[in-house]
Amino acid sequence: MGIEETPRQKKIGAALQQEMANMLQQAIRDQGVTNLVLSITKVMVTVDLSIARIYLSVFPKNNAKKYLEGIKGNAFQIKHDMAQRMKNQLRRMPEFSFYLDDSLDYIEAIDDAINRPEDPIYNPEMLTKRKKI
Repeated sequence: MGIEETPRQKKIGAALQQEMANMLQQAIRDQGVTNLVLSITKVMVTVDLSIARIYLSVFPKNNAKKYLEGIKGNAFQIKHDMAQRMKNQLRRMPEFSFYLDDSLDYIEAIDDAINRPEDPIYNPEMLTKRKKI
């Protein structure tokens, strides 16, 4: 069982999530990129507020890794711009580490597994752990 976030971590994470989403979506609009949806799904801040793990969801998925690498490559500039935007809210900006959020893919895989005709819920013999040798 993991350690629960403190209220301060949650507030800082929510503020970072909102500002980061606004900043990245504005950058996408300014560059004239179409057919791209980028959202910040979760921001988790460490207890000492020195690192923020930012989870991104990118649609379409086929270019997600390319965009993630571009964002990681510009992490220093993103941190600088965020510090300018939030200078009245945070004294010190945490380091950012970016990750792709694959939770929707995970949910989709579970849904596909359940909706297959060879559903192990209705046919428990399909599960290798259930077979008695």
